[in-house]
Amino acid sequence: MPLVTPLQETDAEVIELAKFFNETLGFCPNSVLTMMRRPKIATAFINLNMAVMDNKGRVTSALKRLIAYVSSNVTGCRYCQAHTIRAAERYEAEQLQLDNIWEYRTHNAFTDAERVALDFSVAASTIPNGVDDELNQRLHSHWDEGEIVEILGVISLFGYLNRWNDSMATTLEEGAINSGDSLLSLQGWEVGKHT
Repeated sequence: MPLVTPLQETDAEVIELAKFFNETLGFCPNSVLTMMRRPKIATAFINLNMAVMDNKGRVTSALKRLIAYVSSNVTGCRYCQAHTIRAAERYEAEQLQLDNIWEYRTHNAFTDAERVALDFSVAASTIPNGVDDELNQRLHSHWDEGEIVEILGVISLFGYLNRWNDSMATTLEEGAINSGDSLLSLQGWEVGKHT
């Protein structure tokens, strides 16, 4: 049972902003419906999410969702794992990448630039933080400073979401469950407390 029950209806401005998630996920997530109990929090979160996930070039929408998935996996949030893999699929991540996300270091579906971005996601999502000088140099050899800000923006956004949804035990939506079951079950994913 979730810590706080999501709202069904709320502030018209927040509902309008939440339409962003219809493109991303195909539904407004229960996490946002819970945040809507305090519309300023929901509005600030939605605006931050839109800014972070805005595609500015080489850090593609699909890659951002894969970075978010890896980050969510490191922190253990099953709710966000299901959402991010669903969004990666909806943003046309290559099937080979979806199928081999945990072999990203060696699988030929990933470029060196994508590998270091995903390594950065693991290191930055780990406590204590694992970003070191060697990773810093590797990251700068493939990405410019604006792109690094985009990548870390995704990791940081999901740091917030991982804590929010795991603490709330946010109920997973049917579409996210379906994506988790079809794309993550071989890696041991299950709904867990998000029922």
